[in-house]
Amino acid sequence: MSSDFPKDHEFLLPANPGFIAFSFFVAIMLNWLPWNGWGLILRPDFVALVLLYWCTHKPYRVGIGIAWMVGILTDVADASLFGQHALAYSVLAFGGTVLHRRIQMFDLKQQTIQIFPLLLISYATYAAVHWQVRGFIVWEYFLGCVVSAAIWIPMTLLLQTLRHPRSDPNEL
Repeated sequence: MSSDFPKDHEFLLPANPGFIAFSFFVAIMLNWLPWNGWGLILRPDFVALVLLYWCTHKPYRVGIGIAWMVGILTDVADASLFGQHALAYSVLAFGGTVLHRRIQMFDLKQQTIQIFPLLLISYATYAAVHWQVRGFIVWEYFLGCVVSAAIWIPMTLLLQTLRHPRSDPNEL
């Protein structure tokens, strides 16, 4: 079987639930890296990117419920306000699920332009909860949204490459 799938066949590729769970696990581990200084300000939200990828590529497998559960796990992992990430990821999953066909119409460069507003709304939701609880907004946090959108292409290529079925080594 060829490893080059046309764009319209990408949606038809099977998604292993174990691989989906593993991708979320790796994303949470990447968010746990010890960021500090400018790295902390520019840190992309890997969990949000993986969630958005799965919501746009497999909206019937990964949706708002999964986003809520992953958000709760991220809240516990980050020791942040309980439900803050869950709410932001649920908003992101809703946008990704509703717009999955539109996003799939574009190539990866144009997808970046399409997903940036979704990430921005997710970051704004997170910032609004932070503002309601602590009374101020950390505006530098929005720089991470730009970095997250910038790594959409390599992250998507990586997940698509890992998802493709391997060709048979005995095949000519």
